[in-house]
Amino acid sequence: MLEQLLSNIDRFDKVFSAFKLSLVLGVIINFIIIAVLFKLTDIFMKKLYMKFRHNANLAPMHNVLIILNRIIKFIIVFVIAASFLQSQGYSLTSLIAGFGITGLAVGFAAQQTIASIFGTFAILTDKVYKIGDYIKVNGTEGTVENINLRSTKIRTLDNYLVTIPNDKMADSVIANISEANKRRIDLTFTVTYSTQSEKLERAMDIIKELVSERSDMHKDMTVFIDELADSSINIRLLAYAKTKAYDAYVKIKSSIYFEILQRFTQEGIEFAFPSTTIYTAKQ
Repeated sequence: MLEQLLSNIDRFDKVFSAFKLSLVLGVIINFIIIAVLFKLTDIFMKKLYMKFRHNANLAPMHNVLIILNRIIKFIIVFVIAASFLQSQGYSLTSLIAGFGITGLAVGFAAQQTIASIFGTFAILTDKVYKIGDYIKVNGTEGTVENINLRSTKIRTLDNYLVTIPNDKMADSVIANISEANKRRIDLTFTVTYSTQSEKLERAMDIIKELVSERSDMHKDMTVFIDELADSSINIRLLAYAKTKAYDAYVKIKSSIYFEILQRFTQEGIEFAFPSTTIYTAKQ
């Protein structure tokens, strides 16, 4: 009896030792596999980063790659660990269910952040705008100063820094003014009703001459009498400036106003101002 018991104990020790050896070897092999896959992932991400680092407009992709790298490594660890536990006879049903509940909770908590990340992908993929572009969106206009993983920062004309989440940007109608090859100039000049028809025609000719002589303006333009207002005859100019930049655009407008003001004064063409004429009946 004693010999049989000792024999059983010896057999159990051998099985247990073999099991421990198999378990240790399995853990070591899986750690090696994880390390190799991590290294390959880092090499792949580094190559992608090298492609983006020289382009300032793709700088936000660096943050995306960091998160993507972590996600891939988490998946690698989860898949290998699950396979190893399954090979050791463990049930993964409860483990997967636990991850499902946890993932659902995290998903709800990070819903806004995830939406912004997808918005960033949409903006970069569609090339809607880039750093340095002048854009209009949701009543805000200005120069794009930064595009990060969560938001876009816009410097307005009032020098305010407006931050808009990228999921809102992706769902908005964005006017990228910097992508225009020309900008429309729409000006109105008011002259008095006492202006004779010859001088009225001369006023329109002056506007055409000044605009056509400018190298910063396109030659296609329209000059016409737009309205007979309460106290003025309104002459309207529709033309296009050869610029994308807002500051250059407003300087061109100002220069045109100044030149026409000078020429009208030299030609004796009077600008109108708001006035009211009162007639009194004789008793």
